[in-house]
Amino acid sequence: MATLTFNSSRIKSPSIQSLKAISKSHFLTQPNNLAFLFSSKNHHQLHHFKPNSVSESSVSVPKEAFDDSEEEDPTSELSYLDPEADPASVTEWELDFCSRPILDIRGKKIWELVVCDSSLSLQYTKYFPNNVINSVTLKEAVVTISEDLGVPLPEKVRFFRSQMQTIITKACKELGIKPVPSKRCLSLLLWLEERYESVYMRHPGFQKGSKPLLALDNPFPMELSENLFGEKWAFVQLPFSAVREDISSLDKRFVFGAGLDLDLLGIEVDDNTLIPGLAVATSRAKPLAGSNEIFLKTKLKGQRKCVGAAWMNGLEVCSIEADTSRGCLILSVGISTRYVYATYKKTPTTTSEAEAWEAAKKACGGLHFLAIQEDLDSDDCVGFWLLLDLPPPPV
Repeated sequence: MATLTFNSSRIKSPSIQSLKAISKSHFLTQPNNLAFLFSSKNHHQLHHFKPNSVSESSVSVPKEAFDDSEEEDPTSELSYLDPEADPASVTEWELDFCSRPILDIRGKKIWELVVCDSSLSLQYTKYFPNNVINSVTLKEAVVTISEDLGVPLPEKVRFFRSQMQTIITKACKELGIKPVPSKRCLSLLLWLEERYESVYMRHPGFQKGSKPLLALDNPFPMELSENLFGEKWAFVQLPFSAVREDISSLDKRFVFGAGLDLDLLGIEVDDNTLIPGLAVATSRAKPLAGSNEIFLKTKLKGQRKCVGAAWMNGLEVCSIEADTSRGCLILSVGISTRYVYATYKKTPTTTSEAEAWEAAKKACGGLHFLAIQEDLDSDDCVGFWLLLDLPPPPV
């Protein structure tokens, strides 16, 4: 997987547009014998995935990102707001509150609060001893950030550690902030990776080989209700030039989905690179892309249990994985929720195609997408999520 770093000199707001065309796809077979077939259209043609279409050299990452002439003091703390940013526009924060591989003078692990927004217009770090880790401390720190930097309290705070959900949720709700468990806080994840080398490893208290105290979960995937499966699906690919062009008008198209600010994330992909994706066609595209009620099938005394209501568009879709050992596709949402999104009959051909799709995703630095169409003759898609599969941070 390509290494990604921030490119702080190229900040722009994320957006995305729908796919305009789907080409005919190779058939796969699910246990219910549904066909995976897509129609042909003009415009940006979404090609059926070809295993030999990947070029490892097509992905490059700027090395100048975060390349400062002076090394920062690893013991210092940061409180920064871009002077060109409108403070009122910084409404969604990304937050991590966790121990670091650093010992204090007592021989105890130091904790750190790291906060930013998706554009890195806001950046804040502060160290804490391990005996003050609670929701009160976090609440006071959030208020301090707001007051010191002159920004309003955020409307939402995204975080990616399930173990800290209780503390973060309590602090946020007491301040009227919506806590959002999600791995789609990519700026924060990549910043932590960068800080591991530039700050933590250079800290006098750094403990080499220390494992993260709060490791990320990777639970066994749950089954999804049949009415949320698409009627047809296929591994597909789209030139990055078309993806980038379509990214610019998500809001104008009024489709469900989410984009990524690839300029900010510091990843550069050749325009001719074919980005792998999963396309889903269904006559229930709008309910599927923006479903207001989700039922998960559980094998509890043979009953189907409703475990909660949510909009598909608000599920914080993170990534898709082709699990060749099980012959299925895994949809990851939120922090640690994983669903069996689709299944296929395992054959040498389908296994090879799934492996090649995963290899293509890795060669693209983890970039891939999920597209949902209303029907086979539609020029547009109802839902489009640009996704980035990242390894967990080293802290």
